[in-house]
Amino acid sequence: MKTFAIALLMLSPVLAWAAEKAAGAAKPVVVMETTLGNIKIELYPDKAPITVKNFLAYVEKGHYNGTIFHRIIPTFMVQGGGFAFDGSQKATDAPIKNESDNGLRNVRGSIAMARTNVPDSATAQFFINVVDNAFLDRANAQDKVGYAVFGKVIDGMAVVDKIKGLQTTAKSGMRDWPVEPPVIKSAHLAK
Repeated sequence: MKTFAIALLMLSPVLAWAAEKAAGAAKPVVVMETTLGNIKIELYPDKAPITVKNFLAYVEKGHYNGTIFHRIIPTFMVQGGGFAFDGSQKATDAPIKNESDNGLRNVRGSIAMARTNVPDSATAQFFINVVDNAFLDRANAQDKVGYAVFGKVIDGMAVVDKIKGLQTTAKSGMRDWPVEPPVIKSAHLAK
């Protein structure tokens, strides 16, 4: 019995460590302060490490501050992170590898990287799904690649719904541009 008790005491730090590991470290949360309210986004570095690292690098250097949600399709998504209020496009870093094979789905409230027709072309622009968009998931995508989800809105979907309800127009050859663009005043890690 004594041996069992000693073995249990020796294992308890290991068990505690394993329990912490299984629970996972706290996931980073980014707060986007917009002109329509705040949006809190929980990120999944365990599922999309390249994408989360890329997104956080843009957050840390203030890239998103002063950008707008420039593309609004109320039955689909709201997109931001690439344009200033005056419509000028912001410079970006190099594109990243697409991580759409991570098992995360493009469901309402999830955040994913915007990209061109080239799968590994995502830079700074992101979108928040306002409905379930299974056709963007790798398993259902026409291009067999899909769009990489890397987090989800955990607070502020009412703000996202306000954004999706804004009136849109065409601007500089782009459709779905908001008449009064909502501005991301700042994006920062939650404290």
